[in-house]
Amino acid sequence: MSSALTRWLAFRDWLVEDFGGGPKAVKLAWAINLQKGGTLPFVLALMVAFDVWTPTAWTYLGLHGSYGLVWLLKEIVFPDPGWQKKVTFGGAVNSWVFVLALYWIAPVLLVVLRVEQSPAVLGAAIVLYALGLALMVGADAQKYFVLRARRGLITDGFFARTRNPNYLGEMMIYASFAVVAGHWLPWLVLAWVWLGVFVPNMLRKDASMARYAEWGAYRARSGLLVPRVG
Repeated sequence: MSSALTRWLAFRDWLVEDFGGGPKAVKLAWAINLQKGGTLPFVLALMVAFDVWTPTAWTYLGLHGSYGLVWLLKEIVFPDPGWQKKVTFGGAVNSWVFVLALYWIAPVLLVVLRVEQSPAVLGAAIVLYALGLALMVGADAQKYFVLRARRGLITDGFFARTRNPNYLGEMMIYASFAVVAGHWLPWLVLAWVWLGVFVPNMLRKDASMARYAEWGAYRARSGLLVPRVG
């Protein structure tokens, strides 16, 4: 990894894991699950508060709200070990300030501005969401259960043509929310998360996987994010 990337990852990890000092008593998963599971009641509360009951608002509620419920189910059945680390209270707060709470900008804009989308746009967003959800959940399940059986590279199934199908699925899911919101600000939030969190994570993962003998061949036939065809 480049020195700039190494420095960024070290700063970002400190911001989320060690900020403020003190004991590491809060699981990062708790902060994440609170936001994911809280999305459905949060969006519904917005709709009640602003008396917005449009098909677009209901579609957004169904998409983002169901994603939160699926996330909680995934956390119960096959939790991501990376989220089980304990962080400081300040780090948990920062995870909300710099990432998690920003995801709620989209529904706030949609409800407050009373955004209305065409059936075609809503249909396209639903298709994008469904494909992304299948990709993210399927890839996370494959990774979890394969690594329980044996350590090493995963080079088949969801991972055959892309080294990060779970990140690709997550990006498709949140892109569908931004499509429904119909505003540029959620896209700006996603650009920050994708470039500041997802891409550095993918590059760090590549650097870690390079220790395996079969890494060169796998890297040649797979894409970092977008599946490589042919």
